Amino acid sequence: MKSMIKTKMLAVVLIAFAAIQTMFVSCSDEPDRENYYTSTSHYATSFLQQNEQYSLFVQILDRAQLLGLLGTYGSYTVFAPTNDAVNLYLAQNGYSSVAEMSDSLCKDVAYNHVIDGAAYYTTDIVGSESYENMLYHPLTVSIDSDSVSVPGEILLDVRVNHSARMIQMDDSVENGVIHTMGQVIGTDNDLISALIARDSLITIFAKAIEETHMNDSLQKFKDFSYTIGADSINWNNKSLVLGTATEKDNVAYPKERRFKFTVFCPTDDVLKEKYGVTNVDELEALAHQLYDPAFPNDATITDRADRRNALNRFVSYHMLDRMGKYWMLTCMDGGNNTLAKNFNRRNWDIADWYETMMPTNWSPGCKDPGGSILKCSFPSGSASGLYLNRRGIMNHEDKLGHFVRGAKLTPPEQVKVPNECLNGVYHYIDDIIAYDLTTQDELFRGERLRIDCSTLSPDFMNQTGYGGSYARGHYTLSSTEGGKYGVWDATADITNKQLCLGFKNGSAKNFKFNDNTTHLHVRPRTLGFWSYQQDELCILGPFDIEVTLPPVPEGDYELRMFTCVEFENRGIVQFYIDDVPQGIPFDMRSSGTSTKIGWQADGQDDEQNAAFDKQFHYRGWMKGPKAYSTDASSTTTRDLSRTLRRVIGVFHSFGKEHHVLRLQQKMKGTVVNTCDFDMIEICPSTIYNNPDLAEDVW
Repeated sequence: MKSMIKTKMLAVVLIAFAAIQTMFVSCSDEPDRENYYTSTSHYATSFLQQNEQYSLFVQILDRAQLLGLLGTYGSYTVFAPTNDAVNLYLAQNGYSSVAEMSDSLCKDVAYNHVIDGAAYYTTDIVGSESYENMLYHPLTVSIDSDSVSVPGEILLDVRVNHSARMIQMDDSVENGVIHTMGQVIGTDNDLISALIARDSLITIFAKAIEETHMNDSLQKFKDFSYTIGADSINWNNKSLVLGTATEKDNVAYPKERRFKFTVFCPTDDVLKEKYGVTNVDELEALAHQLYDPAFPNDATITDRADRRNALNRFVSYHMLDRMGKYWMLTCMDGGNNTLAKNFNRRNWDIADWYETMMPTNWSPGCKDPGGSILKCSFPSGSASGLYLNRRGIMNHEDKLGHFVRGAKLTPPEQVKVPNECLNGVYHYIDDIIAYDLTTQDELFRGERLRIDCSTLSPDFMNQTGYGGSYARGHYTLSSTEGGKYGVWDATADITNKQLCLGFKNGSAKNFKFNDNTTHLHVRPRTLGFWSYQQDELCILGPFDIEVTLPPVPEGDYELRMFTCVEFENRGIVQFYIDDVPQGIPFDMRSSGTSTKIGWQADGQDDEQNAAFDKQFHYRGWMKGPKAYSTDASSTTTRDLSRTLRRVIGVFHSFGKEHHVLRLQQKMKGTVVNTCDFDMIEICPSTIYNNPDLAEDVW
């Protein structure tokens, strides 16, 4: 068995910490057999039963009716506490034996120690994202130094959820992997508001959440009305395989629909040192300075529970109704950073945009309370890190001469308390954020919003599938590129390949369609795929689907869609904005689309290239962005004739309403036509209609 790594030399440990990303974040379906204990004859159940140190945990699994499941074909990660760990848990909770535990408690403990759907080795999970166990609780694995347990020795202290210590790791069995735990992993059922209230570093903001009653908005965790029935399947059944001869997807639906939240919390020290704020009253005064100019009619509202109150707006703008873990908010990867290689980061910061929980048009009974957005970006270079409402390129001004630093998130390895729970996650930030007039002007009226379609519904970031991974940005484990990303496979047998999560009408917020005519699923990130950020939404059938767009401030905007054309299974799509048809239908099929629309490659003359771009845009088309390549090469989506931006149309926003994009399939017949709904751009008129400066190619 592979025991805890240790060394007597501090220098060796420091080297180990410098190599953590290499040691603990690459992943593989087939781990190095020289490094891992491997049982070629045992399933998880028999392995545990034949090792006496797990006998009490085996009793718990049996009471929970999990012992049989772990003895069957499948893929499981088991965090198995030793008898000493279980005895300690029993003593702490007033039990003398497992027999005194209730069946429901045994089930909670057992489910809390098992991930169903994937075998995660420490190389997959240490220092990376968390994964949901069978209780839908997050399990995070962190690493630190330990110079206390064994005098004279320095150990690498590996813990689950910052508490339970891993004392053996990576025991491979036929149907998964087993990690041995020195403590029972706690089953904390607190929701996100309670988790925030316990943190001594953010007491002022936590009190403001309570005073505004926004904690009431953070209580949901499950949609009890959600039903999928027979379609909620295991991918191995291959019961629902959709596609054509060249494109196949293995689709399953989430068994449950979960609600989750993200809260960005300025610490007490930040509020005091940067703004002189030491209590909630002073924070409300600061909120009035920010929001009264933007919402003058609401300046006199004193009821903090009123959604128009300045403090309420301040607090709710720091909240998202989706899971936004550190490595989920952009496509930056917490380990090998594979996708970052696809971006020209000297000219474009990796970024995504999200709607917050702050309304802009709230009133009792209002059908559309409006909304507000924030930007998450991950620049490279000396400014590397995750930021909110940042503008610029790397550590300098963007092409239009603007730079706004934004608020930086504390990276997960520096957070020493549990900050993730059943219904969300919170982050420390080193400054406040606000949807004030300055932010609206600098970030959203003056910058092109490039939005990956996998972010358009909170449900794409809240619902999990393969091994507890989320629909947005999930991947199929493979042996390539450290094991994190699959390679597209169109062969007949796609078991455990292209494992996609599907969504029915009513289970994906911001999307409305008829299940009888429209199918929707999220594809995983796949290396070399001609998609922005390597994933996309697939819309199939004689579809007719409405998508509520992220809100934008008052102004004129152009809406575009980036996609890949010239496949035989594509269709002809008619676009509508707010139910108004936009131009002629878009033929996406393999019939020479790029030739018909007159696409041509860049030449050596920049002025001629710019002239072509202007004429091409006038006819409703744009080349793909030069800032992104699909395979980390010098060939960008601008260079590929099949990766195009279709100009859908223009619309005016009053800044207090949502707008709706409708996509309607115009082809009729038996062919299952698809639309790869990949990325949209919402571009303000200050960029697309600027008489003095042409829009950049990036």
